[in-house]
Amino acid sequence: MNIAAMKFAKVYPLYGQKAERKGRTKDEVDQVICWLTGHDRASLQREIDRETDFQTFFDEAPRLNPDRTLITGAVCGVRVEDVEDPLMREVRYLDKLVDELAKGKAMEKILRA
Repeated sequence: MNIAAMKFAKVYPLYGQKAERKGRTKDEVDQVICWLTGHDRASLQREIDRETDFQTFFDEAPRLNPDRTLITGAVCGVRVEDVEDPLMREVRYLDKLVDELAKGKAMEKILRA
């Protein structure tokens, strides 16, 4: 699977579905994505509408949050902090944030506040 070419817009609804199955909201998913990337809700929606691929989504993010490096732990058995490929690490940061949201973690902790 070539993660760089994968469309963010195709995966985005899955993040929302995962969170909603656990009693969280799409707005909360958007909040963590915006925290990670520096997008606001309008620019996030533009990226979805453009069907931006993951490489472009992260390369053109307004401002990747410097606190994202505080995100640690495993996603699908892989420790986020050990991922060497820069793009895959960004994707895993996002996956981990959505996982934490779905597991009921408080938003302040998810956003490393």
